[in-house]
Amino acid sequence: MPKIDTALTRMLNIDYPVIMAPMFLVSNAKMVIEACKAGITGAIPALNYRTDAEFRKALEEIKATTDKPFGINLITNKSNIKLNEQLKTCLEYKVGFIITSLGSPEATIKACKPLGIKVFCDVIDLEYAMKVVPMQPDALIAVNNEAGGHAGKISPRELITTLVKHTHLPIISAGGVGNAEQMNKMLSYGACGVSVGSPFIASNESPVSHDYKMACVNYGAKDVVMTTKLSGTPCTVINTDYVKKIGTEQNWVERFLNSNKKIKKWTKMVTYYKGMKALEKAAFSATYQTMWCAGPSIEYVHSIRPVKQIVEELVGVGSTAAVQAPTATENV
Repeated sequence: MPKIDTALTRMLNIDYPVIMAPMFLVSNAKMVIEACKAGITGAIPALNYRTDAEFRKALEEIKATTDKPFGINLITNKSNIKLNEQLKTCLEYKVGFIITSLGSPEATIKACKPLGIKVFCDVIDLEYAMKVVPMQPDALIAVNNEAGGHAGKISPRELITTLVKHTHLPIISAGGVGNAEQMNKMLSYGACGVSVGSPFIASNESPVSHDYKMACVNYGAKDVVMTTKLSGTPCTVINTDYVKKIGTEQNWVERFLNSNKKIKKWTKMVTYYKGMKALEKAAFSATYQTMWCAGPSIEYVHSIRPVKQIVEELVGVGSTAAVQAPTATENV
């Protein structure tokens, strides 16, 4: 299939306008390498690595295998005590791009620009986007209400078209893409690319347990629910029997602690820590406490496949639904 020409493919010199989204616990060097080989790019959350030494080892593994650009996701709020160290390492290794989430990207953008490292900022609405635009990132990632993990509240079409209309930046859509037809749709709204995560959970190269992968195969969009129990912020999980048992809303004690101004910050940190530990335990071991994070696009996951095959289905290789260049005016 011929390359698809958009602002994203030109910025990163990739064949197809797809980012394998950074997924907590899931994304690893092997997945990113395979994504690059398949003509797209991939990103990993820096927080997937416990130490800077482990982080550096992963960056070295990727760079030793491919010269294609890849990205790192940085949590840029004050809760990430490793941020300065993680950013310093990204700058040293000159990663292709950084995706910022959950905080101000200003310091990251200022540090990256002199080195030519692209910065893409997660936004969930126009209000936040307009705070970010003056900082001059290279693109906005429009996190819509069909995204996995910490999803937005606005539909893909409304969010993309609003951001295209009111900003001058390229817009990358995150959420709601599981095949070539849906990717086509996002491009037609004016996006220059898509960020896709959940379908890659059930890849051969993914490090998570077979049970987690099969859950992505056996469950569908109707089985994905929002819970506040993991981080205090609404997050999408598969509605397993365990999730049904414990419920998706915080209990009255948790809600009270989160509303108390004096201890709210510490309560959220404890909630986040406990929630991430629960996700980690479920992702890598057989346990009845199955808290599996995934988005609605698992609807289009029907088997465990190599990353290469998932990419081919996303971009329409060998399909009658081959992706076309966007018909809407593209923001560049």
